[in-house]
Amino acid sequence: MVAAVAPDPSLGAPAPTHAHREYVVPVTVDRGWTFLTNHGHVLVCLATDPDARLREVADRVGITERAVQQIVAELEQGGYVIKERVGRRNHYTVVRSGRFRHPVEEGMTVGAFLDLVVTATSATGVQPDEAGTPSP
Repeated sequence: MVAAVAPDPSLGAPAPTHAHREYVVPVTVDRGWTFLTNHGHVLVCLATDPDARLREVADRVGITERAVQQIVAELEQGGYVIKERVGRRNHYTVVRSGRFRHPVEEGMTVGAFLDLVVTATSATGVQPDEAGTPSP
């Protein structure tokens, strides 16, 4: 595939497209890379709203509900989340004493990370919008 560039008047800059053979197909513009994986995003969502439905988490993170189900299962298996049934809903408890898995961050606890992320968001009273831009 060859990348081509077509103007995007809303951004004032060219938008990426993929040229395939003789036609051009627009590419969905995503947020690019982020500092957190989807596992990190799901963990933050469950920490801030332990009674959230997985559909709500999926919408907030921007992934499918099935992907969130898989991530939650992996977080449970890893000992980072405890799921308990409350009536017809699930309640999620994040295990704050869990440690990051990568050797570079292995000294960081999940609780310290969440304190940093959740406190920063709460202190400003600003939640990021769908594009990741802070909005009141």
